[in-house]
Formats: sequence, structure tokens, C-alpha cells
Amino acid sequence: MFPNDWKSVLTVAIFSLSAVVAHPHAYASDTNDQQAYCAYIMEQSFAQRDLLRTPVAVAGLTQPETGLPVQLLAGASVGLSGMRKAGLTTDAARRECELYRSITGAQQKIQYTLSSLEKEALGNRLALIEQASKSLDAIMEKTLKMVEAQNATRLMLFSLQTTKIKLDADRADTQSKMAVLYAPPLSDRPLKDLVAEKRNSEAHEQKALARLSRQNNWDVALSVGVHQQIDPVAQGAQPYGAVSVNYNFASRAIDKHLDQAAQAHDEWKKVQESDVVRGMEVLRQQLADSIAVQETKLKSLEQESTQIDRDLQLVSNPDTSVALDFHNQLAAAQLLLQVETGDASFRIDHLREYVAKNY
Repeated sequence: MFPNDWKSVLTVAIFSLSAVVAHPHAYASDTNDQQAYCAYIMEQSFAQRDLLRTPVAVAGLTQPETGLPVQLLAGASVGLSGMRKAGLTTDAARRECELYRSITGAQQKIQYTLSSLEKEALGNRLALIEQASKSLDAIMEKTLKMVEAQNATRLMLFSLQTTKIKLDADRADTQSKMAVLYAPPLSDRPLKDLVAEKRNSEAHEQKALARLSRQNNWDVALSVGVHQQIDPVAQGAQPYGAVSVNYNFASRAIDKHLDQAAQAHDEWKKVQESDVVRGMEVLRQQLADSIAVQETKLKSLEQESTQIDRDLQLVSNPDTSVALDFHNQLAAAQLLLQVETGDASFRIDHLREYVAKNY
């Protein structure tokens, strides 16, 4: 399909893309990676371009026919097909660069979306824990004053301290989870746009490669130079020129196969497990499953919260130490439920918002 050197370049490009898709963690240094790869692929194409469009020097000995004197010739030869390939080669490289950019951009967003959403949800949970802690501190301060006035027992205060320990442990656990999550800055563009751009870039790249391949179907070569008779030696070198035309009779069949190959490539990408189009659908299912889990959790938490609210109404104005103890325990449980309910509600809304924007 291509000259040998360009075949090597494309082989490296294809394996590079395959490696990136197979190992999503390669997208961490998105911008630098894209710039470095594009610089590499473009320099390779420039070298191939200069090779194709530069005339080739020709020198040698020839004997036109048996019995005629041997001649020394020197000149240059250039093919129109090679000149045309020079421009198509750089165009194919640019398309390859655009494809690489779109693939890495989309794959990075797919890879780190769940981590990014989880980190945002954990940040919201920390805010809920902080709010619950302040409310609990107010209840503990009030109870402590009652203990000092001997209107409440230390045991009643201890139950609140136990809830405080749970909130502190929850805060530490949430912070630990946030610390191990890595989510680089992601594109603000919707995922559907990034994937559509990738598919368009892929189609453009396939067309560019097909145009480059079609240039092998024909060639018009021009050769010019001088020849000198050397046996016996003749006086004065004589100029020569030649034009040769090459055409492959299988060009129509070749073009047909190239078109079918481009179509087959599109069908392959739709079902390829490691492709971003497939990855986008997998992410959609993961988000849908996460929403379903959080909805089930929220429903259960709301039922528990409703029951606690009813119990709190029964002891809204406690007049005995037993009633006060029961009220404090209910209030502490309510604070814990508020953290869990707020967390589940935020996750559901956040996930739904993400799906609506990106799909």
C-alpha cells in the first residue's frame, strides 16, 4: 500500500494506538502525550514526503542492443505519482494525529469519569458530615450543661459521644477514599461529542489512507540525463529523455476493496471491546447501575428517616431524663441518616445530570 518506510511508520502508529486503547492509564498526560506523538508522526511523514518528491539520481552502464557500443549514462528520474503521494503522505499523517488526539481525549474521559464523579460525591459527603458534626456538637453542649446541673446522666452524654466517634471515623474514611482517587482535569465537552469527533477523525483517516493507496494504481515517470559512448570512446555526451506510463489493470477492483475495507473498519469499531464507542456504552451501563443502586438505598433510608421523625415528634418536649435520653439517641440517629440520605440523593442527581449532558 505504501513505500516501505511509510509502512513502518503506519505500523508503529497502529500499534501505538492499540497500546493506548488497551492500557487506558496511558491517558494521564493527555496534552503532552498528544503533542509528542503528533511531533513524531509528522516528522516521519515529512521525511517520507521529501523522499517521494525529490528526483532520483541515475547512473550506470548500458548497452542498448547487442553489438552496439557500451554507454555511460547519468541523469535524474521523477514520478508524478510520487509527487502526488508526497502531499497525500503528510495529509494522512495529519489525519492520524487528529485521530490520536480524539481517541485519547475520549478514552481519558471514559476512563476517569467514575473516579471524577466519585471524588465529587465524596466531597459532598464531607460537607454533610461537617454539617452533622456541628449539629451534634450543639446537642452535646446542651446535654453537658444538663449533666453538670445533674439533670442528665453521663450515660446519656456517652451515647452522643459514640455518634461523634462514628462521624469522625466516617470523615477520616471519606478523606482516605478521596486521597487514593486520581482524576485528571477532564474535557468540559460532552462525551457524545468527543466520541462523534473520534468517529469522524477515523473516517477521515481511512479516506486519506485510501487516497494514498490509490496512487499506486498509476504512475508517469520522467527521466532526463546524458549518455556517453565509452567503447569506443566517442566525442561529446548526448542528452536523452524518456517518459514512461504505468497503469494497474486491477485498479477498479483495488478501489472497490479499499471502499469495502473502510466500511468493514467502521463495523469493526462498533463492536471492538477496547474502542471508545464501546467504552462509552459500557460507561452508560455502569452509570445506570449506579443510579439504580443509589435509588434503592435512598428509598430505604427515607423510610428509616420517616420513622425516626415520627418518634421524635412523640418526645419533642422531653420532661424526664428517660425521654431526654431517647430524644438524644433519635436526634443522633437522624443526623447519621441525613448524611447517608444527602449522599445518596446527591449521587443520584449528579449521575443523572452527567448522563443527560454526555449521552
